[in-house]
Amino acid sequence: MSSSLPLVREKRPKKRTAESARIPERSGSKLGYWLYFIPGTIAVGVIIFYPLVRNLRLSFFHWRGGRAEESFAGLENWTALFSDHEFLQSFQNIFLVIIAMVIVPTLLGLVISALLFDVVGRRFSGKLSSFLRATYYLPQILPIAVAGVMFSWILKPNTDGVLNQFLSTITGSTVEINWLGGSYGTAMGSVMVLMIWIQIGYPVVIFMAALGRVEPQLYEAAELDGANWFQRFRAITLPMIRPEVFVVSLTTTIAALKVFAPVFILTGGGPTKSTYVPSFYAYNEFINGTDKGYAATIASAITIVVFVVAVIFIRVQNAVEKKEA
Repeated sequence: MSSSLPLVREKRPKKRTAESARIPERSGSKLGYWLYFIPGTIAVGVIIFYPLVRNLRLSFFHWRGGRAEESFAGLENWTALFSDHEFLQSFQNIFLVIIAMVIVPTLLGLVISALLFDVVGRRFSGKLSSFLRATYYLPQILPIAVAGVMFSWILKPNTDGVLNQFLSTITGSTVEINWLGGSYGTAMGSVMVLMIWIQIGYPVVIFMAALGRVEPQLYEAAELDGANWFQRFRAITLPMIRPEVFVVSLTTTIAALKVFAPVFILTGGGPTKSTYVPSFYAYNEFINGTDKGYAATIASAITIVVFVVAVIFIRVQNAVEKKEA
């Protein structure tokens, strides 16, 4: 007996076309979207732009601070800046800081990251490579105050310091070197060692992340062709991570131009203000000086230098990329 019930056909959902999947646009003003930018814009204006403009304006005035009146100075502060021996000395120290924060960590970071990726990672294990990478990065996550206090303990003068005790044991005679306050060479060298130790993990992590996009077969093929490690480094590693080298160089150079904490914690600018850097000099002039306008001039000069350096780096990077395209 045939069933008299009608066949029930299942209704299939219609395929959504591009037109039907498009989110309908609301008519009217889009003011609601822009309201989300207001808190961030206010924060940036209050925290960054207002102090920047205020500081630049103050560099053209004499001001003793507090409720004292400001007197227009014109270019007096800027003229005095370029004849200030202490400022010129602090600016010369920036070149040593750049060596310690940019050149040495970047070069060491290139070599270490290439060794970890091309040698340790391929011949041993990726876990060992990751562990060593984290070890190099560990100083980066330490607060600068903790690192500075630790180095101050190591570099204590006379026989109280760990380093002096170690040298005394090695040499068999009493070593009493005042590393932080004895001479300009030892004080500035100690600051540079601290900055190298802190900074070296940053390029290692960035370059290791960049090498993650390199096919391991490239290294294997080059090794089969008889290329040694240095030839693989020059032909494969460097070209592949060149954009990251620009980024690391730019960010570390800007950090070097603004460096403050290592000098403040280790030497306090001594001995006899020889380890001053511009940011520390501006801080000292604002706290202890009588003319806050001159301190603002030093800070404004640092800002201008940072801006010029950033523009140069970006232009060079764009020129290199256009040349390779």
